[in-house]
Amino acid sequence: MQLTWTCKHHSQLSKEELYAILRLRCEVFVVEQQCPYQDIDGLDLIGDTCHLLGHAGEHLLAYLRLLDPSRHGGDVVIGRVISAATARGQGLGHQMLERALEQAAQRWPNHPLYLSAQAHLQGYYGRYGFSAVGEVYLEDDIPHIGMRRPAP
Repeated sequence: MQLTWTCKHHSQLSKEELYAILRLRCEVFVVEQQCPYQDIDGLDLIGDTCHLLGHAGEHLLAYLRLLDPSRHGGDVVIGRVISAATARGQGLGHQMLERALEQAAQRWPNHPLYLSAQAHLQGYYGRYGFSAVGEVYLEDDIPHIGMRRPAP
């Protein structure tokens, strides 16, 4: 599936785009994964946080955010990585991660990247240069592990 990808600084998001982001995150993280938690964590609209959006027409099907390294110990933090249930199994995750790495390199050159991955996805992220750091931990009863990619 081919999507139209855009990466926007939080100040460039329209209220409709922000609504679509929050709706998709709630649909997957809270409802589908049955993890009632506070998704709106205060990080979406601060610093130089950017949002990568993948649309098919007007439908948001893939999303992640890139957190400002100046607020996270020098690491660009990739988070809230998500694909709509209707779009899974079509390679969108690979497209999204490749674009995220490009955007991070353009916006914050020479910075390492960090993400918190579901533990079973270590090999997936490993293909992109990420290595596990620390031990597996539970987040909302789902095993996760920190993963880091060194600066180029």
